[in-house]
Amino acid sequence: MSARLPLVLRRLARPQPPGPPRRLPSLCRASSGGGGGCGGGEGLLGQQRLRDTQAGSSQGSGSPAPPARDSIVREVIQNSKEVLSLLQEKTPTFKPVLAIIQAGDDNLMQEVNQNLAEEAGLNITHICLPAESGEDEIIDEILKINEDTRVHGLALQIAETSFSNKILNALKPEKDVDGLTDVNLGKLVRGDAHECFISPVARAVIELLEKSGVSLDGKKILVIGAHGSLEATLQCLFQRKGSMTMSSQWKTPQLQGKLQEADIVVLGSPKPEEIPLSWIQPGTTVFNCSHDFLSGKAACISPGVHGISPIAKDVSLLAAALRIQNMVSSGRRWLREQQHRRWRLHCLKLQPLSPVPSDIEISRAQTPKAVEILAKEIGLLADEIEIYGKNKAKVHLSLLERLKDQADGKYILVAGITPTPLGEGKSTVTIGLVQALTAHLNVNSFACLRQPSQGPTFGVKGGAAGGGYAQVIPMEEFNLHLTGDIHAITAANNLLAAAIDARILHENTQTDKALYNRLVPSVNGVREFSKIQLARLKKLGINKTDPSALTEEEMRKFARLDIDPSTITWQRVVDTNDRFLRKITIGQANTEKGCSRQAQFDIAVASEIMAVLALTDSLSDMKERLGRMVVASDKNGQPVTADDLGVTGALTVLMKDAIKPNLMQTLEGTPVFVHAGPFANIAHGNSSVLADKIALKLVGEGGFVVTEAGFGADIGMEKFFNIKCRASGLVPSVVVLVATVRALKMHGGGPSVTAGVPLKKEYTEENLQLVADGCCNLEKQIQIAQLFGVPVVVALNVFKTDTRAEIDLVCELAKRAGAFNAVPCYHWSIGGKGSVDLAWAVREAASKESRFQFLYDVQLPIVEKIRTIAQCVYGAKDIELSPEAQSKIDRYTEQGFGNLPICMAKTHLSLSHQPDKKGVPKGFILPISDVRASIGAGFIYPLVGTMSTMPGLPTRPCFYDIDLDTDTEQVKGLF
Repeated sequence: MSARLPLVLRRLARPQPPGPPRRLPSLCRASSGGGGGCGGGEGLLGQQRLRDTQAGSSQGSGSPAPPARDSIVREVIQNSKEVLSLLQEKTPTFKPVLAIIQAGDDNLMQEVNQNLAEEAGLNITHICLPAESGEDEIIDEILKINEDTRVHGLALQIAETSFSNKILNALKPEKDVDGLTDVNLGKLVRGDAHECFISPVARAVIELLEKSGVSLDGKKILVIGAHGSLEATLQCLFQRKGSMTMSSQWKTPQLQGKLQEADIVVLGSPKPEEIPLSWIQPGTTVFNCSHDFLSGKAACISPGVHGISPIAKDVSLLAAALRIQNMVSSGRRWLREQQHRRWRLHCLKLQPLSPVPSDIEISRAQTPKAVEILAKEIGLLADEIEIYGKNKAKVHLSLLERLKDQADGKYILVAGITPTPLGEGKSTVTIGLVQALTAHLNVNSFACLRQPSQGPTFGVKGGAAGGGYAQVIPMEEFNLHLTGDIHAITAANNLLAAAIDARILHENTQTDKALYNRLVPSVNGVREFSKIQLARLKKLGINKTDPSALTEEEMRKFARLDIDPSTITWQRVVDTNDRFLRKITIGQANTEKGCSRQAQFDIAVASEIMAVLALTDSLSDMKERLGRMVVASDKNGQPVTADDLGVTGALTVLMKDAIKPNLMQTLEGTPVFVHAGPFANIAHGNSSVLADKIALKLVGEGGFVVTEAGFGADIGMEKFFNIKCRASGLVPSVVVLVATVRALKMHGGGPSVTAGVPLKKEYTEENLQLVADGCCNLEKQIQIAQLFGVPVVVALNVFKTDTRAEIDLVCELAKRAGAFNAVPCYHWSIGGKGSVDLAWAVREAASKESRFQFLYDVQLPIVEKIRTIAQCVYGAKDIELSPEAQSKIDRYTEQGFGNLPICMAKTHLSLSHQPDKKGVPKGFILPISDVRASIGAGFIYPLVGTMSTMPGLPTRPCFYDIDLDTDTEQVKGLF
């Protein structure tokens, strides 16, 4: 132990110098290794202070502290230090923090608190309030500390008259290191002392008595003038030691008799002058635990007077040390809570009906848990979520730092065979699987889904929250707006689009000098470059920071982007299916001075910003990606970026909330992240990397994160592996390949399937031959997954028209084709219970060693990477590049983008480029009509044939059935 503690003990034995009290600022916050700024406190009893030499003390100035006290305090602090050291071996950066809220100018014990904390290895932060602070001001500070995850304990140093039940019970019990709250006191009285904090003052009294050799068994204890938690704690502790405990107030008529009977007297408030010391029998041990004595405002009872024991005055320092011990215990509990554990999740019960009602009826029949309750169940802290209404919350990225040392769970991808236009239920399987894992097998699991675009919601497809008894709730909130992420993307995208055309206009209509002066104006006589303008200067090789120092040529290079309008690739977006925006003319007003051009709108989820959101891993990374986005080329063929336009910072501001994943829940109350929703054709079609990473930490080792890839395995899964996993560094454990008898019959030669048209009888009656013939597509998709070294579990999504023979046939053929297992699933009709077999199969497959590998090396030429995907994944004989595609490839290679992964944009309705070619087409040449680049997102996307990025509305869109009950405000007809 260092020399600091004995020095403090000696100083405490000296008289305090006379003079006025030191004044604190009206409000201050100070933090140091152990204190600073203002004094600390002992909760209800104020700041611990031992004034051994105030009026009547027998010890002279400079006398050493009593050895007994030294020994006990040393022992407590040394024990606390050793325990903390053991904790820090596993978590080196961990250092508990004690917050002390002080109201007033009492500052004498600051050095004691600071040195005890430093000796043990703690930090102290002080919140200093004016002495006249009211109840509301104190509670406001308490509530702030309650929610501050950096603080592990909280003590109050306020006037005794300020302690109210409202203030005391505002304290979070787990941070109440002075044992003041009803929760901690109740646990002590119930006998759960190991689960609560006990008043350090009361513990100090017991410790001092026992260390001095006093036997408490059968002793008569009188507690005078104590109130609340101190009185109750003292009584409880003494009774457990076999003592007979009495409580009394100073004005009790029989006080003299009680005092004369007592072996030990504990004073809970200052002794009135009219009560003589002679009432106390010689040899009685007296402890002064009054608020004023412990805060140094009142004299102690003189030792030696009438034979009163001198150990009474040692309570203060030992109580301060015991509070430090409580702090270490608080930190240990906090660390334990951060460690992986099986969630104590309250799952919601299902009562499936037959026939199965509509999705929205099922959703509405279930009452979701409050999202803050769900967040707490899965280990999120209060300051790590931002609540949106009752059922949604955003999760802060800070969680990744907090849980950085925690092992990840298993990473499961749900993909599918080549689908019908109706979809085969990948989202439903994803949700059914996590419901089975968590609600029925008691395994931590998380679903990570894409946010649906509102275009299809009001167009053909309807909602996308899963279906039947395996869906995300409330489905209205899932499908409509959510927390506004897509709106943020729309705003950011269109700001960049506006910046492009505005820059072209201003460059066409101004001289070099005028343009430069407007880009770098003088504001209040000061002219300087903005941060992003300095970055552009550096990119141009101009190493100057003074705007007036640039030459005319440098000013021209800086001010003019010289965008070639014919090369602009950045389009405006809107989250509505609107076919008439597929080709438009902009800039036709006279004010645009002839700067008109042909342009188009894309659906919002087709924006590169959506792909950036899905692939980023931090706020700083997102900012860099946004800045790298290429929007056009200049007249010399060089790329023009968002950074060049100076808009990166503004885009980041618009996206700062959208980067946080959205927390929702399934019908059975298991957690779901809904985040990002990039198009699965021109982008990679997966939910966000950040949602996956956070979920993997929350489920912990032994848990499962289940995410979904858009369209069939040939598109969504291939991009998930080659793009998303390459960006995230995450390694998948299992592929769940979703198939349906309906889709297999289509691939076996069945009639065409069209959305909105009733299915032909081939799909509603048993036909084993069609099923067997169609399993060629299933076999091919299994082989595609095996290219990446990941085991495949086939999930057969069962419909009510499927027969047992058809189901058994599919499962048998899937296993023959190399699937690890094949399982029929009934989650749509009965919830997670219907996917328990799938959950067991996935757990078994995930226990095998992963042999994951990428399909190609990104350093290969762009053409070779395209050819590899076409031949190995789609089964093409070769590729054919159009002149425009070859030109773009040459340009991107020259610009330094040749080492990016490939994101193929082709139809999802066939392995080939022709939607009507079902099964497994062979011998075809894959035509590449164009090649584009999403440099910010980080991939090149070749277009196979014509690819629309703006859906249109059908003759009878879904909106015909969507309505609002204006009395109940319930949405109707949403799928």
